[in-house]
Amino acid sequence: QVQLVESGGGSVQPGGSLRLSCAASGSSISTATMGWSRQHPVEHRQLVAAITPDGRTDYIDSVKGRFTISRDNAKNTVYLEMNSLEPEDTAVYYCNHLTGAQLTWGQGTQVTVSS
Repeated sequence: QVQLVESGGGSVQPGGSLRLSCAASGSSISTATMGWSRQHPVEHRQLVAAITPDGRTDYIDSVKGRFTISRDNAKNTVYLEMNSLEPEDTAVYYCNHLTGAQLTWGQGTQVTVSS
């Protein structure tokens, strides 16, 4: 069973940047599709970026060109580089790990974008 721990969240002003990290333990991420989701208060959790085992990436339209997901299989870690942050990006960000039908979530890290 994989465990995921997110870090790197915080408070930034609009236009700022943050880099989220997701450290996995208990299982290798090398064969998993990894992703980052976010949840605004009173809204559903939404997948914002994903990366396949062979490195293909996909993003929702609202973060394309601003967010970059990457993976380091040797470190068993996934990253989300977030630039040009907007107040609408404020949310709890969750790392997720998908192999077959098994989906695992981390505990989340808060990102707040405010002036």
